[in-house]
Amino acid sequence: MDLRYSEEDIRFREDVRTFFRTALPDDIRRKVVCGQRLSREDVVRWTGILHAKGWATPGWPVEWGGTGWDSVKQYIFKEELLMAPAPEALVFNTSMIGPLLIAFGSDEQKSHFLPKIATLEYWFCQGFSEPESGSDLASLRTRAVQDGDEYVVNGQKIWTTMGHRADWCFLLVRTDPDAKKQRGISMLMVDMKTSGITVKPIITIDGYHDLNETFFDNVRIPAANLIGEENKGWDYAKYLLGHERSAQSRVGLSKMRLQRARQLAQDIACGTGCLADDPQFRERIALIEVELKALEILTLRVIADGPASTGGASDPKASILKLKGVALQQAATQVLMEVAGYDAMEYDGEFLKGAAEPAGGEDWALTIAPNFYFARHVSIAAGSSEVQRNIIAHSVLGL
Repeated sequence: MDLRYSEEDIRFREDVRTFFRTALPDDIRRKVVCGQRLSREDVVRWTGILHAKGWATPGWPVEWGGTGWDSVKQYIFKEELLMAPAPEALVFNTSMIGPLLIAFGSDEQKSHFLPKIATLEYWFCQGFSEPESGSDLASLRTRAVQDGDEYVVNGQKIWTTMGHRADWCFLLVRTDPDAKKQRGISMLMVDMKTSGITVKPIITIDGYHDLNETFFDNVRIPAANLIGEENKGWDYAKYLLGHERSAQSRVGLSKMRLQRARQLAQDIACGTGCLADDPQFRERIALIEVELKALEILTLRVIADGPASTGGASDPKASILKLKGVALQQAATQVLMEVAGYDAMEYDGEFLKGAAEPAGGEDWALTIAPNFYFARHVSIAAGSSEVQRNIIAHSVLGL
């Protein structure tokens, strides 16, 4: 299998790199470099720039606004975006609900929702996880009962990322309580302004409001908002999670973090020189980079195999990409944390949220600790590391 980039791919990488260097607004770039959270306005503004270029939804079919790029070009685009660094597209829109509707939605749903999803006119969140369910998503208890041309929904979701910003939510509900738990689930789309929905903040260890509890009290959802067939929601959820896990290697993000650690280490005194020249520090960076190269090669192998190797289903090797990818993301934030040292401890919870200037300490150091804390969650998002190991053992190793 030849995993080398073609001359066309190399030229494409240069074009993409030039675009990110020239088109990304400086204020947004600085926030991303420093690890600050972006406002909704920042994300919408950058999405508008990408949309004007025709690059807002690179993985979608051309007829729905996609680029027509093959999977290698899509990978190059994502890697360059992360290394620029530029803001990632809203994953719930471009990588989850958009592809799901393209694959399983009705013609009416595609025509209405996809253009608004692409431009962030509709900002989606995900309503999957529930209290007391842990990683056993199929044990969900939020109930939807059909009443005429509506579903009446009651229950609770948790860890609803950006639910306080979202306009819409794609929601897993139980529609057949008597069926096997995986077979009695359906997926609905709900307008977050619908009466009966309450969103309560969960403040995470980094001091930021990113997650929420979401309560549904007799929420009426039009039956036309059912995605695909009733009681097939588990199949759609697996389709989505397979796509999400494939994107979790995020090699470009770890490369960018290591490069930033190198740059920052040049200004940190160590012995008679700087930390960047310290042999142990350089060895630490090199070891992570070796693992990143191995992950990159595996990612390209999965891309090269394509959906044909799995009969169109999600490749179980995506769990390897997710498992190793998040470990290296966390390792890179650990290196940055060690570079920042005690200066990172002066973080007061404001600079990450976009305050004009931090209150003391090094500007860059104040964002290292909260981003280090935030990176702990990637071991759980899109299925915990324990779940990924079970998938690898069963579906990849045949144990």
